[in-house]
Amino acid sequence: MKKNPGLKMEMYETLGKVGEGSYGTVMKCKHKDTGQIVAIKVFYEKPEKSVNKIATREIKFLKQFHHENLVNLIEVFRQKKKIHLVFEFIDHTVLDELQHYCHGLESKRLRKYLFQILRAIEYLHNNNIIHRDIKPENILVSQSGITKLCDFGFARTLAAPGDIYTDYVATRWYRAPELVLKDTSYGKPVDIWALGCMIIEMATGNPYLPSSSDLDLLHKIVLKVGNLTPHLQNIFSKSPIFAGVVLPQVQHPKNARKKYPKLNGLLADIVHACLQIDPAERTSSTDLLHHEYFTRDGFIEKFIPELRAKLLQEAKVNSYIKPKENSKENELRKDERKTTSTNTMLSTPILGKSQMEKGIFNERTGQNDQIANGNKRKLNFSRSDRKEFHFPELPFTIQPKEMKGMEGFHDLQLYSGWCWKGRLE
Repeated sequence: MKKNPGLKMEMYETLGKVGEGSYGTVMKCKHKDTGQIVAIKVFYEKPEKSVNKIATREIKFLKQFHHENLVNLIEVFRQKKKIHLVFEFIDHTVLDELQHYCHGLESKRLRKYLFQILRAIEYLHNNNIIHRDIKPENILVSQSGITKLCDFGFARTLAAPGDIYTDYVATRWYRAPELVLKDTSYGKPVDIWALGCMIIEMATGNPYLPSSSDLDLLHKIVLKVGNLTPHLQNIFSKSPIFAGVVLPQVQHPKNARKKYPKLNGLLADIVHACLQIDPAERTSSTDLLHHEYFTRDGFIEKFIPELRAKLLQEAKVNSYIKPKENSKENELRKDERKTTSTNTMLSTPILGKSQMEKGIFNERTGQNDQIANGNKRKLNFSRSDRKEFHFPELPFTIQPKEMKGMEGFHDLQLYSGWCWKGRLE
């Protein structure tokens, strides 16, 4: 971790607290030299190893992996024994949009978002990384429609054959059946399952498998998706947690469009390919990017230039924020930033400028069983119950050296007119 002389927080003016979660607090701040609005996530100083583990994992992955559709960490420092993460600030998340557009996203917007989300997942999977917590609140959306996958507190390198995972992760509503049953040999398909659940939610406005317990979730999976495979059924029957429980056997339509009649035909095909009970039968992110849903009517050829233009425009807007010119320290910092920016532009993948994008972070990650009963998505909630805690990123001002990505929190007042109809099941 960066060892910084002096008190790093004194470089920022605190504008207020914007979120609080299980692992820390997020403050909205303004960089005194540049005027940059940032969100600073301060991890709690707790004796439990889990907090430090989450912070360390998050930092590790955000420093190692860079892509246009992944959130970028800007700066890390420790002050008063507390870990501070600085991120770019971004407007909102997909969850925010779903709470505003109660019946789902408009089809054109949905396709653009999904294309970017898949690019982020493909990038991770190609680097042998699984995210393990894909959900609407972990997809950040800038004002211009650039989406970024965030929250890497549970991401990890894919296990080697024979290795097992010790962590039990993923928000319940988006957990694949192998995760629910605590099968330790899971892999990339858990992200694909979560994506399938999220696609239905983005298209309809309703979470597909809201559940109050693991047994409730398994029951809904069997009723809505399919029966357990022999391997999973064997794990289920031997689990003391589910002792004496018998799941129903259900006949499901084999045709994707009959199984998911509320979805556009091609989108139903995608969801069907994602929501396969057997992980080995689930599709890959690469195959999904080549699906007719994206290749028809020249969508990719049209959207890539549009996306590139948006990235360049955001970088240009952010570049207008200049540090004060009245100190030698600022001049040196400026020169360092120029060098870093040049190197970044040469090394970024495909769309270029990945260090200059916006992103947000959401910390609602680790308390697995609290998640179903907790902050956001209760089965019986009111507006006051649904406290939203997001950790946004700071709009990066073309100074990648000092700032490399940030988590942020969306100001809830932007959506004071949220519509809650259709969010319950």
